[in-house]
Amino acid sequence: MHDLRTEFFEEGKHLDAEGDPEANCHICRGRIDYDAGAGTTPESHNLDHYYPVSTHPELQEDWDNFRHAHTLCNQTRGAGAIDGGGLGEPLPDWW
Repeated sequence: MHDLRTEFFEEGKHLDAEGDPEANCHICRGRIDYDAGAGTTPESHNLDHYYPVSTHPELQEDWDNFRHAHTLCNQTRGAGAIDGGGLGEPLPDWW
């Protein structure tokens, strides 16, 4: 799992360098600080499991279940559902 986490972090860092919004936090949509070590600050990268490992242990090492997130957003979410903060669907950047 350590190697998967490292590989996923590097993918996010690469996407961020290209300006790809897929590198942003999937919970709050904010930009992640990829210069900080993973999990070292509230704004740093944390691998989030879209379907929590506590309820879907079979997906723990499934790349399709991985999402880029801020450390704080992931910790705050815990194993809860993602509801977008109750604000409805986010609008595209071009809107």
